[in-house]
Amino acid sequence: MLAGSQGGPRLLLRRLREIMAEPKDTQSRLNMVVRAIAANMVAEVCSLYLLRANNYLELFATEGLNPDAAHRTHLAVGEGLVGLVAETADTVSLPDAQAHPKFAYRPETGEEIYKSFMGVPMLRGGRVIGVLVVQNRTMRHYEEEEEEALQTIAMVLAETVASEAHPANAGELSDVAPEIGAVLAEARTYRFHGKGLAEGLAYGKVMLHAPRVDITHIIATDIKNEMSLLDQALQDLHRELEEMLSRDKISSAGAHRDVLEAYQMFARDRGWTQRLKEAVASGLTAAAAVERVQMENRARMQRVRDDYLRERLRDLDDLSNRLLRHLTGQIHVPEASHMAENTILVAQSIGPTELLDYDRSKLIGLAVEEGADTSHVAIVARALEIPMVGGAKNILDWVEPGDGVIVDGDSGAVYVRPTEDVVNAYLDRMQVRARRQAEFDALRSRPAITRDGERIRLEINAGLIVDLPHLDDTGADGIGLFRTELQFLISAVFPRFETQRRLYSRVLEAAGQRRVIFRTLDVGADKTLPYLRQRLEENPAMGWRGTRLAMERPSLLKYQIRALLAAAAGRDLNLMFPMISEISEFRQARALVDEEVARLHAAGAQPPASLRIGTMLEVPALVWQLPQLLPLVDFISVGSNDLMQFFFAYDRSNPKFSGRYDALSLPVLQFLRYIVETCGSYGVPVGLCGEMAAKPLEAMALIGIGFRALSMSPMAIGPVKKMVMDLQAAEVTGLLSSCLKSNHSDIRGCLTEYAAEKKVPL
Repeated sequence: MLAGSQGGPRLLLRRLREIMAEPKDTQSRLNMVVRAIAANMVAEVCSLYLLRANNYLELFATEGLNPDAAHRTHLAVGEGLVGLVAETADTVSLPDAQAHPKFAYRPETGEEIYKSFMGVPMLRGGRVIGVLVVQNRTMRHYEEEEEEALQTIAMVLAETVASEAHPANAGELSDVAPEIGAVLAEARTYRFHGKGLAEGLAYGKVMLHAPRVDITHIIATDIKNEMSLLDQALQDLHRELEEMLSRDKISSAGAHRDVLEAYQMFARDRGWTQRLKEAVASGLTAAAAVERVQMENRARMQRVRDDYLRERLRDLDDLSNRLLRHLTGQIHVPEASHMAENTILVAQSIGPTELLDYDRSKLIGLAVEEGADTSHVAIVARALEIPMVGGAKNILDWVEPGDGVIVDGDSGAVYVRPTEDVVNAYLDRMQVRARRQAEFDALRSRPAITRDGERIRLEINAGLIVDLPHLDDTGADGIGLFRTELQFLISAVFPRFETQRRLYSRVLEAAGQRRVIFRTLDVGADKTLPYLRQRLEENPAMGWRGTRLAMERPSLLKYQIRALLAAAAGRDLNLMFPMISEISEFRQARALVDEEVARLHAAGAQPPASLRIGTMLEVPALVWQLPQLLPLVDFISVGSNDLMQFFFAYDRSNPKFSGRYDALSLPVLQFLRYIVETCGSYGVPVGLCGEMAAKPLEAMALIGIGFRALSMSPMAIGPVKKMVMDLQAAEVTGLLSSCLKSNHSDIRGCLTEYAAEKKVPL
């Protein structure tokens, strides 16, 4: 179908460049474009649909369909085959379009005589701004070469349309796809609600991160030379990452180093490199090739539901940005002298290596349109104590450099050009926060003992080396939950024995005499490892994960246990298994530990000074097996996050359930009290880790029903400790006992009133 074989696309790209440079009005040039594409690709129809501000696709130009249909034919995103391309950001190629259930006939177009259909998205910044379509009368399968050619053409057109749509250019398309143009920000306050990814408050001035790299040359004139440029840029990228790893601030920070080492692996990924070279071979310059592969990855990100996979694709986006700058020489990080003293970065997305490029002494906050808890940049932001909000959708459309902005990493809110009363309110909050933090710091060295003498263990949840300084910063009693899977999730390959042993050893060394409870690998359907092939599941949170998966692949768990035993030589080791549903699962997992202990003794290696083995209690079914389980375990840790979602049968990641079910309701507290009492009757220690422990009111209720060990996020230690030290445990125990006996309908309200009356800080 391609005219001129391999030379076809390159010749067409040159022709399109000539057309768009002609001194004609935009509509005339678009008409010439579709005619040129149809002729080059031997298609009887070529049509260009562009996204208008009302989220409809409008037929702007066509060769082959009724010309009067231009600007009269509209399809909603998701409507018809054209709408399907826009919705999925993916190519649709069909030999018989009218047989497809999504086909939407528009009589004014006269397209009923055409059978075959191929539509490709026009992508700009990872967003669809239009759809390019070719059609033929005969039923035929379009070849892969043809699809790639049309995708390349669509990329070039997207750049042109974006320029025409930009209001600053006063183009005729300025009302089309405003999300890709520079929407002029009105001088009023905007509030964006996202998700707090790193706690804290910040008020400062906007700096836009990574202005778009301008690619002035798209069509290659010398493919061999472009290949050489690409190879050189890749070498420069690898060298740059090596230099970042060698910096003092990286070599001393474990999480940073883990992230950058993973980046090195991504940068050397053969699949990514091969796609870049194939794009150059198709006729693009090296820079245009990188952008094309980047746009394809961004489109994939929109379709992927799994947060971890989305974040790994975002890592490739970060690397693509760096590679583009090596190719174009465009610097994206300003000198420290050009940054305001209170700089807040605003970006669509940002990679951790890019964040580390900025002067930390002037960077006080970060707001991004994308981002998740599992993202590498969120890990680094938390490590550097930079307040961060992710999911601030479309914020780039409403900010300008220098705008005042508030980032609330606690609630997930971002205020652009805040009014004076909003600023004053936040300044007051920041002062209160600073005073409260000073109070918490003063309690750091004091144990958490209630007024009537009950000692409460307050421990932190951790998962990376970067979390360990929080032990001393907060004065925590230890690590009640060390999530070992995080090391596996941020690595591009399965961590080797020595890598695991070194991590666990560093954790134990940092803890000193304080207790550390390691949770064995909790990966599976809801936490996908890129190097572990797994089946897709409709309900991953309740799927093949945790100990269930470990029993199917025991070598994973045995390998990890071996590293943990080696790391704990001569020291205390506490292990617990996740997602245990039946006693038989615990017995199987415990047998693997026993095998590795026997192996250790046979080798004459030094064993741990003591070994305590317990289990997470996350599955309600296990509660009714406690009398049989407790004689087998050394301790129990209630995982409140999973236990609550299984208890109420809701998906805690579904925003519709936010606030729907109360953890302080009567059935929950009765259930938890039964667990505490049963464990107590067998003399087995029981603690609780999860979000429930991190809230002072909920923690007060847990103490009232008998919990004496709570594990939480580091930031929660201070507020919870202050509550504990002002609490009469016996009083709240009596109050809750009375509420549970009388089936009180509002236990939360009852506890809140009690705290206010007794001046217990919440």
